[in-house]
Amino acid sequence: MKTKPKILLIYTGGTIGMIRDSETGSLRVFDFKNLLNKIPELEQLDCHIDTISFEEPIDSSNMNPNHWVKIIDIIESHYATFDGFVILHGSDTMSYTSSALSFMLENLAKPVIFTGSQLPIGDLRTDAKENLITAVELASLHKDGKPVITEVCLYFEYKLYRANRTTKINAENFEAFASSNYPELAESGVHLKINYPYLWKSSVPSPLKVHKTFNTNIALIKLFPGISEVFLKTTLNTPRLKGVILETFGAGNCMTETWFINLLKETILKGIHIINITQCIAGKVNMGQYETSSQLKEIGVISGKDMTTESAICKLMHLLSAEISHESFKTMYETSLRGELL
Repeated sequence: MKTKPKILLIYTGGTIGMIRDSETGSLRVFDFKNLLNKIPELEQLDCHIDTISFEEPIDSSNMNPNHWVKIIDIIESHYATFDGFVILHGSDTMSYTSSALSFMLENLAKPVIFTGSQLPIGDLRTDAKENLITAVELASLHKDGKPVITEVCLYFEYKLYRANRTTKINAENFEAFASSNYPELAESGVHLKINYPYLWKSSVPSPLKVHKTFNTNIALIKLFPGISEVFLKTTLNTPRLKGVILETFGAGNCMTETWFINLLKETILKGIHIINITQCIAGKVNMGQYETSSQLKEIGVISGKDMTTESAICKLMHLLSAEISHESFKTMYETSLRGELL
């Protein structure tokens, strides 16, 4: 007899977990123990669903690495019991949290799918029900007795994305996320269309390995015309700074003033890693393609290639906490760990 997959629904906070009080109109946290009563459609799915919630659900704007570890602890302690995990999360920082979890979960062999909504679950025009129902359905998909999805994903408005490829692009539309540099993994219509060639394929099966430490001594600097030497010098001299994400123009280009290049070179010589990613929504860094990026390559700036800002930040914090030699760091950062870059 076929055994139904067991899915664990983890509520961390966010709009999807809110319902509107019919008398006051104010929003309050939904009791997920009564989930099936509010969304009876879930009973039609071919899976068993259990729920667990943060004791104090948080707004995703307050999300931090300590909360990431809390989510990981839940997954780790239930990993052997459940076949898949759906994480309900506020949309504002969902790309950060889901990217972080992709690096925290090494050798993942089960689906971990993030979703949320732009409107509360009880609103008349809510997107919460569809997002939740389809995320659970995707997490329960099996083929030849094995999970179809074996990576950290993000599902929103009919599309399933690789989590560490996503960015929130709209604060009002239901289509709130985009994955500009990597195709969607699945699309929900009359049928679920799975894009099998783009799914993450694990190599040799290995036990799940969980990473729970992050080094947050990093900076994010977005270049703009007229950026001052004083500002950059102050930022790059931040005490205990270990890494910098530098958002450059176009294909990784920047100003070529002597003071700017010298300042970056001095920073790198102090042992601080500088990562070059593009400000553009789509495309990638190609240092050396233009004169305005050749000097960055020469002084040892690391290429973030086609990574999102969210993924670049989480990967930097993850690798800084690992025991990696300074000489090997560049190679490791420019190598795809979880499909976050090409």
